[in-house]
Amino acid sequence: MKHIYAIIIGSEILNNRRQDRHFKFIKEALVSKGHTLFCVEIIKDDNALIKSSFKRVFEDEEAMLFCFGGIGSTPDDLTRALAAEVFTQKPLVRHQQFEKDIVARFGEGAYPNRIHMSDLPEDAGLLKNPVNNMSGFYLQERYFFVPGFPEMAHPMVLEAIERFLPQSQTLYRKSFVAKCSEDRFIGLMSSVAAEVECSSLPMFVEGRPQVELSIASYNAQLTQETFETFLSYLERENIVYDVTQ
Repeated sequence: MKHIYAIIIGSEILNNRRQDRHFKFIKEALVSKGHTLFCVEIIKDDNALIKSSFKRVFEDEEAMLFCFGGIGSTPDDLTRALAAEVFTQKPLVRHQQFEKDIVARFGEGAYPNRIHMSDLPEDAGLLKNPVNNMSGFYLQERYFFVPGFPEMAHPMVLEAIERFLPQSQTLYRKSFVAKCSEDRFIGLMSSVAAEVECSSLPMFVEGRPQVELSIASYNAQLTQETFETFLSYLERENIVYDVTQ
């Protein structure tokens, strides 16, 4: 199972000049193919911060990255150079097809600034931009870099998911809400098989503790057996509960 990271770069999101639209989109796009996010970051346009985030992804052998923002031609667009440094350890090179696309769209206006958008990490592939043909790019079929504009970025992400992310195995999930505090389940949660994901969400309803507990794995029988272990405990302890999934 891939560790799927989303890095959303944009000081304008953090200082509230823009509202993020990427997190909800990519979460739902991945679910359609049976995948979930491993990590999400929203970070400012800062050289050291972006580089450290990229390094963490690069060091994860199971990582797949979707990075939003910072691939334009202004001084605060740092993504292309940092992606080259971290993911290829080589300088930027001019991508010939992207260079032609920029010149075709802007003519003399491609110079002196816009043309630098075609300076990409070595061996980068292009992701189609349906709005203005100013491409995103990808590396090694698992690191994807798209603009910050949702109208441009989201079709590129869908292209990448369709081309490079296989359909996941089915994740079998069962859950219940119990009218007690979550500490009643700590012992059981600690004893479940390593293949089982067990998570709890505590809450208060009318001032009284409740907890939603979720059991999931890629093995239907193991999921059901683990779930029944929890239900048996609930019955023995006379804990009121409702099965929710």
